[in-house]
Amino acid sequence: MKKTTLLATAAALGLGVSPAMAQDYPTQPINMVVPFAAGGPTDTVTRLVAQAMSRELGQQVVVENVGGAGGTLGAARVAQANPDGYTLLLHHIGMSTAPTLYRELPFDPLTDFEYVGLVTEVPMVFVGRNDLEVDTLEDAIAWIKEEGENVMYANAGIGAASHLCGLLFMSEIDTPMTTIPYQGTGPAITDLMGGQVDFLCDQTTNTTNQIRDGSIKPFAVTIPDRLDSLPDVPTTAESSLPGFEITIWHGIYAPSGTPDEVVERLTAALQVALQDETVAERFADLGTAPSPQEDATPEALRAKVESEIELWRPLIEAAGVYAN
Repeated sequence: MKKTTLLATAAALGLGVSPAMAQDYPTQPINMVVPFAAGGPTDTVTRLVAQAMSRELGQQVVVENVGGAGGTLGAARVAQANPDGYTLLLHHIGMSTAPTLYRELPFDPLTDFEYVGLVTEVPMVFVGRNDLEVDTLEDAIAWIKEEGENVMYANAGIGAASHLCGLLFMSEIDTPMTTIPYQGTGPAITDLMGGQVDFLCDQTTNTTNQIRDGSIKPFAVTIPDRLDSLPDVPTTAESSLPGFEITIWHGIYAPSGTPDEVVERLTAALQVALQDETVAERFADLGTAPSPQEDATPEALRAKVESEIELWRPLIEAAGVYAN
């Protein structure tokens, strides 16, 4: 049954959320869907935020992993859920790349959701196998330009953060590499450590430990300032790519039609959660930080989704990669 039909049925039966009910919200546990498997970076971020929001809301925020189809299955479930504030979605940059990657998308990121706020923006880091004879990003780019498609670039699959970073990087240096897609970040990093592939660009949440233990060679982080967690790794701006910046941002969404009062309550709870010391400390361990209060808003999240759709559409179309 389509979402519009569900909403019409709910309205006819008087099952919508009345103003009084919205004021009392929440009165039961809240389900927060993660559209990926447990244990990944988005799942880790969600569980930290859900725990802190539970304390502020006075009701448990239960995390549910609904993986599959690059995150679109979980997002579609929330888009079609009852808009009562008890089913939420925490998704990453995939909300802005899915409209181009998927020709048949079961939801519209711009119309099928209410926006709650940004949660965090995770930096990326460009890394290589340990026995590469180059040590700086500038030298790595020169080597890639010389070797061209002989260079093997790993990614975690179509639409993954590492795939997107690779697309942007190859566009920036105007040189294609041979891309090797894997079924997830784990096997991609394993082959990078084993020397089967040359490069990878992925989230600090996935690479920081391997950089620290010397298993892979870091070249640059993709943000304007160096990270406290990786102080010796230069930025792309310091490494001959001043315009190359990319983060994997995460945001919280509710189904379209969720009452304004409920969305406001959720946004307020998110802002409190992001100021929690434990959340900040755990985020720092992952190489990231909570979004500031001015970004943990519906307006900031909508602006991010809209701008990133426009950023990634031409890159994905030019690469000719589609998930279905």
